[in-house]
Amino acid sequence: MLQLNFIRENKEEVVKRLAIKNFKNAAEVVDSIIELDTKRRNVQKENDAVKAEANALAKQIGELMKGGKKEEAEQVKSKTASLKQKEKELDEQLSSIEKEIHDILVTVPNLPNTTVPVGKTPEDNAVVFEHGEIPKLADNAVPHWELTTKYDLIDFELGVKLTGAGFPVYKGKGAKLQRALINYFLDKAHTEGYLEVQPPILVNEDSGYGTGQLPDKEGQMYHVGIDNFYLIPTAEVPITNIYRDVILKESDLPIKNCGYTPCFRREAGSYGKDVRGLNRLHQFDKVEIVQIAHPEKSYEILESMRNYVAGLLKDLNLPFRTLKLCGGDMSFASALTYDMEVWSAAQKRWLEVSSVSNFETFQTNRLKCRFKDASGKTQLAHSLNGSALALPRIVAAILENNQTPDGINMPKVLVPYLGFDKIS
Repeated sequence: MLQLNFIRENKEEVVKRLAIKNFKNAAEVVDSIIELDTKRRNVQKENDAVKAEANALAKQIGELMKGGKKEEAEQVKSKTASLKQKEKELDEQLSSIEKEIHDILVTVPNLPNTTVPVGKTPEDNAVVFEHGEIPKLADNAVPHWELTTKYDLIDFELGVKLTGAGFPVYKGKGAKLQRALINYFLDKAHTEGYLEVQPPILVNEDSGYGTGQLPDKEGQMYHVGIDNFYLIPTAEVPITNIYRDVILKESDLPIKNCGYTPCFRREAGSYGKDVRGLNRLHQFDKVEIVQIAHPEKSYEILESMRNYVAGLLKDLNLPFRTLKLCGGDMSFASALTYDMEVWSAAQKRWLEVSSVSNFETFQTNRLKCRFKDASGKTQLAHSLNGSALALPRIVAAILENNQTPDGINMPKVLVPYLGFDKIS
């Protein structure tokens, strides 16, 4: 959530940057926030004056009572009744205005960083890095959903029987490949200094609000109505919320956490050829990395996280490219996002496997995640996270890119975790 003081003091800049995110009616929304804030400040000023007058009268009453002037004290007391009523009315008015401001603020996306490309669609994203050679497959190469059937690795139809479309059942070496990737990613994160946590996969409304999924994306999350819990769309939600309502020491920063969880997304409205097989699922596995950082270091850390994810893809010998997302393709809460896409040789297209983002103070303002600096001043930290990595499209690319006439070769770094070097 944007900070009210920043909006008030930087109105034109806020409107300009919201336009880069294609936020509709940005000027009108910002004007309404500032107008309401001016009204709030005026009501607060009047309320403070009423309370000051009431306090002064209370002091006067005390002095009159001490002086034995009970009759005069009673006369002054009669004046305080109307002041108390006025104070109550102003408190209610203030609470109403603050709620109105809050309800508008939570609908306003984060401001994009000044380096974010202008654009509305994924076609406007900027390619900033490419690595690896595009593999050349035999003419009879097939996409991963045929390979998983041929080698009995994943049963999509059984998943439909048990739950529905988008809930695959992993079997045999397919299940072992899932586990190998998870363990490999966690081990690499540990080596990089991330503390592993195993969070709940159900969260409450406060957690969804804290990281910006609510009220923006409630339609994309699975909701457990009786208990009012949400199945997590990513481990980012519970891990980042560990630091909700926490005041850290400056020396604690940066805090680095990682965690493996299944993730659940309704993916409402998704259809067509791009959702076949592992391309788009309702349940999938992912290892997430999260950092809570000093504001002066967060963009340096974002680059290190981006390079870390790139290192994983290099280790898996997957050709990939890095995109800097344009304003129209960024998430609601992000200030700057890099997407990593791997090349799917059989499908002949790029598949997104990771997003690494800096949210600056957008999440931490909601979370009230702060730290005390060297001078003792309390300020908001910055939050960052990244997929390191999401498994489905990684598995798709590994299977497709490494297929041969007599089986599928496994990346060398996974062999110690798998116990085999080929699926045949």
